[in-house]
Amino acid sequence: MSLLNRQKSVVLLIAASTLALGACKSTPDELPPEPTPMPAPTATPAPSGPVPGSQEDFMASVSSDRIFFDTDRYNVDSADMATLQSQARWLQQYPNTRVTIEGHADERGTREYNLALGERRANAAKNYLVGLGIQPGRVNVVSYGKERPMAMGSDEQAWAQNRRAVTVTVQ
Repeated sequence: MSLLNRQKSVVLLIAASTLALGACKSTPDELPPEPTPMPAPTATPAPSGPVPGSQEDFMASVSSDRIFFDTDRYNVDSADMATLQSQARWLQQYPNTRVTIEGHADERGTREYNLALGERRANAAKNYLVGLGIQPGRVNVVSYGKERPMAMGSDEQAWAQNRRAVTVTVQ
């Protein structure tokens, strides 16, 4: 065989080998399985009422968050007792909830006198709750005296609304 024929044979052999290898079908890479559809997130229904143990729950559950006092007085009368009994029942349902009782006074009198009177009013409410079985450590008192009036005005109607003790839950 001539050199030229040999070269042609070698080229043909290489070309045939390349074609043969190229024609071999390799197995395709295995694809991952189709993703499974995730269920649509369902909205958690909002609570229909106030969160148990919250100030909103307290307000919705008790007869009132406040008691009222006569001029220069800090005694708990029968109407106040009913309100505080309602608060005590609620507090017994939520033994981990703490409260602050805010004592207030009307605008008459000195700042010092009204701070002391507000403290006596808050303590009178606290002592009544403690007498109903509420742990003393769950009840704090603070006096605002005449500094935080609920009603503006200098008449008996405004003063009567400002002589109060208000129970507020502590979160």
